[in-house]
Amino acid sequence: MPRSLFTLVVSTLFFLAQATGVSAETLVLNNVGASPLTNDQGTGFLDVIGKEAFRRNGIKLSLIKLPAERGLSNANAGIDDGDFLRVSGMEKLYPNLVQVPEKLVDMTFVAFANDPAVRVYGWGSLRNYYVGFIKGWKILEKNTPNGTQVILARDAEQLFTMLEKRRVDVVLYSRLMGLEIILRRKLAGVMDSSPPLAVRGMFIYLNKRHQALASKISSALAAIKAEGLYDAEYRKIKAGLGMTE
Repeated sequence: MPRSLFTLVVSTLFFLAQATGVSAETLVLNNVGASPLTNDQGTGFLDVIGKEAFRRNGIKLSLIKLPAERGLSNANAGIDDGDFLRVSGMEKLYPNLVQVPEKLVDMTFVAFANDPAVRVYGWGSLRNYYVGFIKGWKILEKNTPNGTQVILARDAEQLFTMLEKRRVDVVLYSRLMGLEIILRRKLAGVMDSSPPLAVRGMFIYLNKRHQALASKISSALAAIKAEGLYDAEYRKIKAGLGMTE
């Protein structure tokens, strides 16, 4: 074989091997989170933690944004590789999903209102109001009482626009992510309920074809927490929101 042809063949095979390797090492997960937990630049708290956990297992994590319900369906069907940020128990509704055992974060769910007369003191009190939340957020769908007047939003921006324009009395959302929207959009008078409606651990889910990886990602997350990186990144986002606790 002429030397030039041999070089071309070797170069081509090397390129194909690299391309195959990159494809095999990238997992695509849907992400319903928002700033300050995650952002489009990939620099949010959970972006850093999640990508590091996958990196330690030789895998690149790619996060995409789909509507919450579609993201779960795609992950369950194997169209995508998993879902990044969900409450426990999703495997009961979507049997092809496997939960990574180590918790990704605790998420505090609250009601936001811009009318001081609104009083939310538990799930049952929501019956008194027009309530908004994002379609596909299972913990909210499950716990909002039957008979509550609910208006569903496609995303957080639409959700808080409904509140701002008083199309709903309260919106249900994550406290940290809600505070970021309030600060960024300068939504005067919007307050969150206290005590919260719920505090739940949030987990990574993988399609069952990646079941063997779940325990490895779990171990990496535990190590990241033990090493102090997790707390350091979490303190950054709380400082950015002006939170001292």
